[in-house]
Formats: sequence, C-alpha cells, structure tokens
Amino acid sequence: MVKTVYTVAGNEKIARDVYRMELCGDTSMITAPGQFINIALEGKYLRRPISVHDASGDALTIIYKVVGGGTEDMSRMAKGTRLDVLSGLGNGFDTSVSGDTPLLLGGGLGAAPMYMLAKKLIAEGKRVSAVFGFASADDVFGTDELRSLGVDTAVATVDGTAGVRGFVTDGMPEEYTYAYSCGPEPMMKAVYKKIKTGGQFSFEARMGCGFGACLGCSCKTVTGCKRICRDGPVLTKEEILW
Repeated sequence: MVKTVYTVAGNEKIARDVYRMELCGDTSMITAPGQFINIALEGKYLRRPISVHDASGDALTIIYKVVGGGTEDMSRMAKGTRLDVLSGLGNGFDTSVSGDTPLLLGGGLGAAPMYMLAKKLIAEGKRVSAVFGFASADDVFGTDELRSLGVDTAVATVDGTAGVRGFVTDGMPEEYTYAYSCGPEPMMKAVYKKIKTGGQFSFEARMGCGFGACLGCSCKTVTGCKRICRDGPVLTKEEILW
C-alpha cells in the first residue's frame, strides 16, 4: 500500500449511472488484477474503495457507479482534479491456478476488474471466456473491450433487453477449467453453487480504513475471520462459508 496523488485525466459516462475515470500517477503498487484503490473525497469522512479496471505505466482506470453523494461528486470531477489515493490495496486474483480455459463472471460493477484479469490470462496463453450480467441493456459496459482482446463474451440481462434473459448463471458455458467471479453476493452465491471447478470470488464490502486496521469488513471463513480489504477482496471457493 502507498499513499499517492493521482490526477484525473478523463471522466466519462459509459452506461446508466456508470462512469469511467482515467487517472494519471504511480501504478507500481498495482501488482495483480482485482486489487483496488481507496479515494479520499473532500467533505467525506470515509474513503471510497474502487476496484482497478486497468493499470499500466502511469495510467490507471477505474469504473464506478453513482450510488450516493461521494460517487456523485466523483462524476463531476474535471480533468486536472488531484486526488489523495491509497493504492495497491487487496490481494487480487491468482492466475497460476486457472488452467487453459478460465471463465470470468461479472455482475454489474463486478465486471470492472475483469478486463485487467483477462489481459493477464491472455498474456499467459489462456483461452478466456466471460459472462457479464446486468439488470438491463442500459447498464451494459465492458463487453466490447473484452471482445477486442479476443475473449468470447456473453451477456445476460434480467429483463432480456440484451443477451440472454436471466442471470450470469444462465449464460455460463458447459466447459471451463476455472472460474473467477465478482459482483453482488447473491450472484456470487449462485455461481458458487453452480460451478464444478475451483474458483475465486472477489467480495464487495463496506470498508472503514481499507487496509486491515479497523476490522470493519471481517468475514468468517473455514480458517477463521479474514478482512476483505487486506486478506481479500479475493477468496477461494474452498475457504468460503456458504
């Protein structure tokens, strides 16, 4: 973890209430897909944890949804805005166990960290497929980016306005060697019950400090309590108590 200053290089709406923010700064602490940053916002007591969509050189991209005052403030940030950020938080995904044909499963904003994960897996010679789930066509993002990498990408929407009608689990292929999942807990529980391979699950949790000091995001696992912000946000299928 390192405290650093990032400068907003771009900030645009890409789906309903969803924005992509380009940041410029030191990305050396981002060492694995699935890690996150924690942003300090003026007038807000707690920082906002946001997963990393992509990071390379001095460029870092996040995708966030406007759900309250803090993220609404972020949506109005102009190019050149300077942000106080804790970078390189969390453990991220482990790609060494993926096998040859890993499957990426993202629900809503859980699709955001899958781009960097897909890039790493492809660089390792893996054949990657993905299923992203959203409420409606207006909420869909990230699919074209994955397809541009050569990822076989499917979409499921609850109302059927894009892709398969239903949930992420309704769009899953029959064959894959490992599963990576991020999204709302009900979605990940459904994935957990359906997959027959090993898997890793990236949890969304309310956080106080973001680096393991306050214990506010602790959860029970088969090996005892773990902190989502520091021991996670990624937990393996074998250690989750569901």
